[in-house]
Amino acid sequence: MLQTLANRTYRRLFLAQVIALIGTGLATVALGLLAYDLAGAEAGAVLGTALAIKMIAYVGVAPIAAAFSERLPRRAMLVSLDLVRAAVALFLPFVTEIWQVYVLIFVLQSASAAFTPTFQATIPDVLPDEKEYTRALSLSRLAYDLESVASPMLAAALLTVINFHSLFSGTVIGFLASAAFVVSVALPSPKATERRGIYDRTTRGLRIYLATPRLRGLLALNLAVSAAGSMVIVNTVVLVQAKFGLTQSDTAVALAAFGSGSMIAALLLPRLLDRTPDRVAMFSGAVILTAGLFIGALAPNFASLLPLWLAIGLGYSLAQTPSGRLLRRSAQPEDRPALFAAQFALSHACWLITYPLAGWLGATVGLGTTFTALGLIAVGAIVAAARLWPAQDPDEIEHVHHALADDHPHVAGATRVGRGHRHTHVFVIDSHHPDWPAER
Repeated sequence: MLQTLANRTYRRLFLAQVIALIGTGLATVALGLLAYDLAGAEAGAVLGTALAIKMIAYVGVAPIAAAFSERLPRRAMLVSLDLVRAAVALFLPFVTEIWQVYVLIFVLQSASAAFTPTFQATIPDVLPDEKEYTRALSLSRLAYDLESVASPMLAAALLTVINFHSLFSGTVIGFLASAAFVVSVALPSPKATERRGIYDRTTRGLRIYLATPRLRGLLALNLAVSAAGSMVIVNTVVLVQAKFGLTQSDTAVALAAFGSGSMIAALLLPRLLDRTPDRVAMFSGAVILTAGLFIGALAPNFASLLPLWLAIGLGYSLAQTPSGRLLRRSAQPEDRPALFAAQFALSHACWLITYPLAGWLGATVGLGTTFTALGLIAVGAIVAAARLWPAQDPDEIEHVHHALADDHPHVAGATRVGRGHRHTHVFVIDSHHPDWPAER
């Protein structure tokens, strides 16, 4: 897996991602302490609102940002967004009102909603070989999982010598370092072959996504992933500390078990995907995490919760990590930023549903029922994904063009069929192919 880092451009982008993630993790810890400092016992409500604002920014801003990114050099855009995020982090220690937190969080997460899909869409152009790209996806998953473990530990160590306001300085340094790594490399910026209006550019990624069967299946799998992930993220502390009567350290251990499962899957995926289709791997992961939800309804104790969270983490990564491969094979290079932005927005829309559902059900009907309810959502999502994403999903598809003129370059060499032209090639939704061919 590490041989992918031999590519200088990717190595620097990966370092930019890791450093920015650590900075974001420090900000997450500091934000919780800041909320408590400003709101006291109401800190939970403040953080809940901040998370909701984050999700709204992710869902609403990503497609709009992708529309404008088409006309901007990727490197300049990514560096500018890192600088915006650094500036917001610089202001956070000086806020004195809760509404100021909300405004700054919206700006920060809006910048992230523009940065992340553009960054993700750049990697397939930097690593065109599919095996190298698969390793890069696994490395990225490992980076996210390690950040969730390392950032709180680093924050705890720093808090022994500095106050929490100073943690935001680590965030600023992280974003500035990320910008420095990005600016140090030349990045490809594929341009659209035709000029498009703002509406077309804003909605293009969503239209490609929803018109592609494998991506409609991916959206359903996103819902299954968010159902299990929300149960873990929202209710681990409730299970461990309220139900089992254990400590904050035990909560951290449980979350680490989930992260460990995800890391194990990320390490295994490159070899697994060499011999297993993406669809099989992703559905297997979804089945594992769904089974985990139903097992959780049997009222586990702490000793059984740890392997359960490990299994759900494994299924979580298995179902989610290959999604970049699906997006890569489902669009032209110039359309990838829009498509990655659509995945970013739609997947977070799933979390926007399941996050509050996991919290509300856990508080009102009990954790056992919550496990079952989220498990049923995951089952429904898997069934929908199986119907939406055909088992036979070839890259090359025979199809007929009825709207292109005889002398159009795209149908050169095609077979004339009535008033249309039939040919076979790698099929993606684009200007020449606005609809998926009907199954014959």
